[in-house]
Amino acid sequence: MSSPALSPAAWLRGSRRPSWLSNPKVLRTEVLAGLVVALALIPEAISFSIIAGVEPAIGLFASFTMAVTIAIVGGRPAMISAATGAVALVIAPLNREHGFGYLVAAVVLAGVFQIVLGALGVARLMRFVPRSVMVGFVNSLAILIFLAQVPEMTNVPWAVYPLLAAGLALMVFFPKVTAVIPAPLVSIVILTVITLAAGIAVPTVGDKGDLPSALPMPGLPDVPFTLDTLTTIAPYALAMALVGLMESLMTAKLVDDITDTHSSKTRESIGQGIANIVTGFFGGMGGCAMIGQTMINVRVSGARTRLSTFLAGAFLMVLCIVFGPVVSDIPMAALVAVMVMVSFATFDWHSIAPKTLRRMPAGEITVMVVTVACVVATHNLAIGVVAGSITAMAIFAKRVAHLAEVTAAIDPDRATVVYRVTGELFFASSNDLVGRFNYAGDPDKVVIDLSAAHIWDASSVAALDAIETKYAQRGKTVEIIGLNGPSAHIHRTLSGELTAGT
Repeated sequence: MSSPALSPAAWLRGSRRPSWLSNPKVLRTEVLAGLVVALALIPEAISFSIIAGVEPAIGLFASFTMAVTIAIVGGRPAMISAATGAVALVIAPLNREHGFGYLVAAVVLAGVFQIVLGALGVARLMRFVPRSVMVGFVNSLAILIFLAQVPEMTNVPWAVYPLLAAGLALMVFFPKVTAVIPAPLVSIVILTVITLAAGIAVPTVGDKGDLPSALPMPGLPDVPFTLDTLTTIAPYALAMALVGLMESLMTAKLVDDITDTHSSKTRESIGQGIANIVTGFFGGMGGCAMIGQTMINVRVSGARTRLSTFLAGAFLMVLCIVFGPVVSDIPMAALVAVMVMVSFATFDWHSIAPKTLRRMPAGEITVMVVTVACVVATHNLAIGVVAGSITAMAIFAKRVAHLAEVTAAIDPDRATVVYRVTGELFFASSNDLVGRFNYAGDPDKVVIDLSAAHIWDASSVAALDAIETKYAQRGKTVEIIGLNGPSAHIHRTLSGELTAGT
């Protein structure tokens, strides 16, 4: 279902007055959720900066500008966009081979590509992503979130493990006491106080890299504005645009399902492009929807509006610039505990329950497994979604290929035979259509009734031409009847044009 067009006024103001303006409870939830997400963004953004080969401040600036901008222009309220690992992997070779200026230029161009793709309706492609791929996407991102925490739990001081256990326990049991304050925020604060008060030496946020001390300043990419520069950055920009849009649209669909609400995927696509352009002009590394932090915001903290997204970006800069020394002392064990809890909450455990697997068609299970396997093997959600969707289409094509049935009825005078074809005729189902007719034994007049069939492609027309040719070689005539409008058009246009020499 395509997203409705939005007027410029509706784009800026939204369709309704924000609920947090009149509801203090909603306001509290959104503010605290934004704070929790901001804390979780810091080590992630620094890690992705390292992957891209840039300074930690670059990833933090990107997360700030992406979150703040997408909160205004995006289509999915409460979704978090920031610097991501998928984008970092795409643009790392460009930065390594040509320098940071080319990276920034590619981010801006990627934003332009995303706006164009959004305007062309790329969001409508989400209709072709089956549910089994979506389940695989959810499960694989949960696995990736957990795997990303493994390095923080290996070869570390022994004190990390009781801190990690304490953090998980707090997030499990604290909500039973009160839901006013998000359990992840309570866990982070308590574990930080304990480590500082007891002088426990464990890895901290500060060990990941230096935090910025000032806001980013806008400027143009430091590259020559030539055709050679464009040809250099264009492939990377296009890859970044596609990966970013796929992850963002899949995450938006996931949040739609969690919140039981609809969002404009076209607006989200264009909004991602605007956010990346803004990020590029502020010297950031670009990004897209951040799945782990979105789950913290929506599923764990209960946020539902744009305010939490905006505050996540705003708090991120305040924490880095104003409270940098304090934030640097947060133990990584506290943030790892949050992400581990997120991974377990995100995974669709029902999808792998024995009862579910026994009832699920084998093809659906195969698609889910292919999606998960490709994502885990490549650490790229986009590759997994594409592989899963292609697998689903292949299974579907194989399944419907057998739905075309042919039945024959000969007139009492044995002068005419009527073949009734039922089903969908396309490249898979029409391949064996030619062999379903008795060319030698049929009478001189053959009628093919397609009133219960539909012609979809040139392969089906070619198959019908071949049938007519085989009968003509035996001096018999063929009449095709019952074509619906679209089928008649494609048959009339292509018949006799698909075989050399006709």
